[in-house]
Amino acid sequence: MADRVVLAYSGGLDTSVAIGWIAEQTGAEVIACAVDVGQGGEDLDVIRDRAIACGAVDAYVVDAKEEFADEYCLPALKADALYMDRYPLVSALSRPVIVKHLVRAAKEHGASVVGHGCTGKGNDQVRFEVGITNLAPELTCLAPVRDLAMTRDKAIEFAEANALPIDVTRKSPYSIDQNVWGRAVETGFLEDIWNGPIEDVYAYTQDPTVPRAADEVVLTFEAGAPVAIDGRKVTVLEAIQELNARAGAQGVGRLDMVEDRLVGIKSREVYEAPGAVALITAHQELVAVTVERDLARFGRGVSQRWTELVYDGLWFSPLRRALSGFLDDLNASVSGDVRMVLHGGRAVVTGRQSTESLYDFGMATYDTGDTFDQSLAKGFVELWGLPSKMAAARDLRQGRSVG
Repeated sequence: MADRVVLAYSGGLDTSVAIGWIAEQTGAEVIACAVDVGQGGEDLDVIRDRAIACGAVDAYVVDAKEEFADEYCLPALKADALYMDRYPLVSALSRPVIVKHLVRAAKEHGASVVGHGCTGKGNDQVRFEVGITNLAPELTCLAPVRDLAMTRDKAIEFAEANALPIDVTRKSPYSIDQNVWGRAVETGFLEDIWNGPIEDVYAYTQDPTVPRAADEVVLTFEAGAPVAIDGRKVTVLEAIQELNARAGAQGVGRLDMVEDRLVGIKSREVYEAPGAVALITAHQELVAVTVERDLARFGRGVSQRWTELVYDGLWFSPLRRALSGFLDDLNASVSGDVRMVLHGGRAVVTGRQSTESLYDFGMATYDTGDTFDQSLAKGFVELWGLPSKMAAARDLRQGRSVG
């Protein structure tokens, strides 16, 4: 049997051309692997048929939306995962589930190589290849654009010469990656970081400056997972999809940032993640109500490290798994309701309630009914400041500044 390559397949120009390009350059048979993570667009059967028409010997297609939501988006929500405190891991989060199916397809079809359409400048080449070799060290990786000099002009020429069933005339000025957790847009005029985004960049969100009525929503969580919206039970996927629609209609979740790529360069990215931003905002508020202070403080550091690991392509690392175990434990008490107003590009929390709440009205109030014993505070302040007070006295005696 000829060598076989499983190719991550989107149905677009580059990966459609890559099927024949790989076969021509390496002599291998190509199996196309298409994974639906909520990116929308064409039906999986259409994508399967196109892959075969472009020369694939077989196609592996799978609807992974529920799997993506439950096993990847939910852990990110429990981590309040925001890279550089802003980006909710749109592309970074989808790569591990795609990798899992690429490896599964390779084993099912007897392939020794897995291919992808990434360039040599981005983060995704790392996410794909590190993930693939983590799950199946015996596999090798191939990137036609990076390794086989498959430039876009050559891809168009190849598609026309071979009469491939793919539109080579329509060229978006942007590079776009999207899934149910969000949408990432880059390149084109956005590469000049002085240029502001224009409305045609966006698809998941409406213009937040257009006057419209506000939308109030109540989100219910159990152990960190969204389980109901306005009292209606939902799955994690349904929660994300409904909030994509409702928060997106209010312009929530638009981000324009220059981020630090793993490969060492800075990149301008425009993101839309209405559902993710609304859910993370609500989850953060419920954590503040239900998680003990020191656990919450430590958890914020864990969240940052968890996020960096996922961004850097280390989903399958021992540390990411261990940190997820910690975050599951932290989220054990994160249950309750959060009321939010979605309006003008913002998701604003206006109420929270929980049977797990650590907020005590009697301890917090300054009015009648105050149960906090203020007489204890004087001694507490003295003891709390004692170590630094003694160090400051020593430094002043030695003529050193304590300012």
